Amino acid sequence: MAKLVIIALLAALAFIFWRNWSRQRRAAYIDGFSYQRMLDQRLAARRPELSAEQREQVFVALNDYFHLCRQAGRRMVAMPSQAVDDAWHEFILFTRQYDQFCRHAFGRFLHHTPAEAMRSPTQASDGLKRAWRLACAREKIDPKAPERLPRLFALDAALGIAGGFVYRLDCLAASGGAGGADYCASHIGCSSGCSGDSGSDSGSGSDGGGGGDGGGCGGGGD
Repeated sequence: MAKLVIIALLAALAFIFWRNWSRQRRAAYIDGFSYQRMLDQRLAARRPELSAEQREQVFVALNDYFHLCRQAGRRMVAMPSQAVDDAWHEFILFTRQYDQFCRHAFGRFLHHTPAEAMRSPTQASDGLKRAWRLACAREKIDPKAPERLPRLFALDAALGIAGGFVYRLDCLAASGGAGGADYCASHIGCSSGCSGDSGSDSGSGSDGGGGGDGGGCGGGGD
């Protein structure tokens, strides 16, 4: 009996070691991939208004997004930036290279999800809430009381992307309580869907998103 217990403990330790090694390997692969070398010309043709430096910012944000998808496992992570969505779409057109990237980065094929903003100035989908929580965790931002926007949520406004998504920390307060064309990012983490969900899927071999949110956000949700 004791021998069986020891074998079971060794097997569990070996699994934990393998899982952590696999996560680190996939994270390193995403960070080491040369998005700019493959996609720069295509993004320049699609978005000629962007300078080389601005396109580099898009690729950094695309790298962020792939890390969020890696952490979320098989749960959907909405794309909060039109500029990054454009770069992702161009990547997918390199069919074989994209498939190989997905196998190394996620262990599966990552299907494209269209860019998504909030349904209204204060209503976000579950996928966008998950993107917000994971992006905040990645950049060490309090998702319920953010002092700045994560890169993926700030990029379109910073680059002046035509047709992009513009998020404000509290656009309702800035507009005197009237909803405008911008989206209230401060409301994403304070809706009913954020309680107890870090955006991760521990059953799919994901990393998690820096822990759960705990209780509700307090105050009224959307």
